[in-house]
Amino acid sequence: MSSLMKNFKRLVLCCMLVFCWICSAQGADCLVKKHPVPQEHPRLLGSLDHLKELARERPEAYARVVNVARNMEAGEQNVLDSHGKMISLSLVCAIEGDKDLGRKAVEMAMKYIEAPIRVGHETFGHDMANCAIVYDLCWDSWTPEERAKFFDYMNRTVDANVNSETHVFHNAWYGYKHWGYGLACYATYYENPRAPEILAVTEDDYCKRAAPALELSGSGGGFAEGYYINYWSYEWLFFCEVANFCEGVDYYAAAPDFYKNRAVASMFEAYPGIRENGSRRPIPMGDSGGQKFRPERDKALSARRILVNHYRNDPAHQAVHAFNETTPVSGVPGNAYKDFLWRDITVARGDLQHFKLSHFSPAAGYVYARSSWDEDATYLYFKCGDRFTAHQHLDNGHFLIAKYEELAGDGGQYYYFGGDHDINYLLRTIAHSSILVKDPEEVWTNIRAWKGSIGNDGGQTHSWPHHNGAAMDVEDWQKNRQLFDIADMLAFEDRGDYVYAAGDCSRSYSPKKLDYFTRQIVFVRPGTIVIFDRVKSKNAQFKKTWLIQAAKIPTGQAPDLEITNGQGRLFVQTVLPRESQVKLCSGDELYSYDGKSYPAEDIRGPAPECRVEISPPKPEAVDYFLNVLTATDASTAAVPKGAVKETNKAVSLTVGGMKIEFIKDRVSGSIEIKGKRNPLAEKIVNN
Repeated sequence: MSSLMKNFKRLVLCCMLVFCWICSAQGADCLVKKHPVPQEHPRLLGSLDHLKELARERPEAYARVVNVARNMEAGEQNVLDSHGKMISLSLVCAIEGDKDLGRKAVEMAMKYIEAPIRVGHETFGHDMANCAIVYDLCWDSWTPEERAKFFDYMNRTVDANVNSETHVFHNAWYGYKHWGYGLACYATYYENPRAPEILAVTEDDYCKRAAPALELSGSGGGFAEGYYINYWSYEWLFFCEVANFCEGVDYYAAAPDFYKNRAVASMFEAYPGIRENGSRRPIPMGDSGGQKFRPERDKALSARRILVNHYRNDPAHQAVHAFNETTPVSGVPGNAYKDFLWRDITVARGDLQHFKLSHFSPAAGYVYARSSWDEDATYLYFKCGDRFTAHQHLDNGHFLIAKYEELAGDGGQYYYFGGDHDINYLLRTIAHSSILVKDPEEVWTNIRAWKGSIGNDGGQTHSWPHHNGAAMDVEDWQKNRQLFDIADMLAFEDRGDYVYAAGDCSRSYSPKKLDYFTRQIVFVRPGTIVIFDRVKSKNAQFKKTWLIQAAKIPTGQAPDLEITNGQGRLFVQTVLPRESQVKLCSGDELYSYDGKSYPAEDIRGPAPECRVEISPPKPEAVDYFLNVLTATDASTAAVPKGAVKETNKAVSLTVGGMKIEFIKDRVSGSIEIKGKRNPLAEKIVNN
């Protein structure tokens, strides 16, 4: 009778679990669950047999994981942090059945579990995710009391953070919060009664708010928040893979225009050249900290690998795989587990050298272009996009140029969100290669909750309801679209010999001072970049200034300057306005304007050392700026001079055997190279 009762209870339990799975499978409209969550551990990263097979297939990477687990101690983040140690211990514990390593991992996890609950803008999701990995991979090493404490820690963290990190255009929804919730729920699915319920809430919020936000602000793969995508995308994709292992869920299908393009965009968001620790430097976009080697370089690599594995039959992702394989080992020794889990050399390697040389992400308004896929390629980035969230800068029209090294970069130092240097320099237009229009009466208020004075740099406005300039979700963005829709990329086309982009940045500025500012960029490969700007102010007396953030203090004599950084050199020819006023701001003047100084108290890495300001010789309502920038190696002594012919209707530039014409009263023109004339595109022509 007792045996029959036990079997009956097992049957009832199984029926309940199947019922719960059916209900949860129907709970989130955009997610299809193909099978129930496995009951055995481990399951987050596949079965134990799967992990053992990986160890056989990837012996070199696994040997490094074993070394981390057995021989290295957690400490400096560029060597091994505590989370990397926990994951490494847990993987070796599971694969080799080493209970001693399992206990070490559990003891590390308990330090987070028994600590005070973290609330607000804290990385509580990171802690929870890594504790969940330890729980799943080292399940037999936990005592019943420790498991109960983990469930309690998990539930109390969720309850304490209901109102934390709710903005879905912001990195923290994904990286600070929900990847941790997802891993913890799948790890404890059958032991913590609240796990299915918590997971269902995350799924529902993803379908209703996060996935639409990724599609709106991340179409084309570039994410409007900018550089911060390197902080969160790996963690979120980790969770997406766990969901696929546990229930066969394809999170990527809910936001295809983002996920299918993200790996390609990420590839373009790295400067050419392999740098410290065999890594690639991500380009600066908004708040950025990537000048020196940091762990997010490994995150960017692993995020691309995850997407390559998922879209392995797609030729574009096979080209990304070839790109990834140029940096096959993570730069942080403690990140060996990332190579072990995500570097899959069975993916077909595509033809990178013949892959497209430019990419466009429409929502963020990013154009990326290279002269080739060689490491000494000339690189161009141009931004003209809408506002979505906090870490963006007032930088529409901004461009980056690199050859060997960064030549025109992003000004300022990002070390403290909301400080004096941040508010008055780093995020402002004056720290970017764009246009200033100085209305002496203009004021800025309510930026990043800063209580101090805010200077008048003459740049783009910050006039959003939230002090961070953030929309909470797509509904909020659409409701206030007239505030957030601040720029348009009007044209983009890559014809091989050249790539062309045009943007309208007018709405990024106060309408009280500006009628229009449009920027047209022609990048003629291999290294000539022509920039034509049309600027009309409301008042002719409002001084206009064309900016370039020079990596080093230029040499030469205005209007012809040279910026040399390492092996790279950028020749800057100001063709229009004629007899321009040129000022080089460096040293104590670099972070100063309008009679005030906003110095950086902390130097996090190399940043532009000179702000070049170019202004017309006399006030006019309408001004045209025409600059020819030529990127070469540092041994080049001179480049072809540009000659301009200006009429009432057009500006014609002749340089290096080519002719480019820009129409004055609209964004239009033509280009003639090698005797062949083509109109400049007037729409987006995807490549």
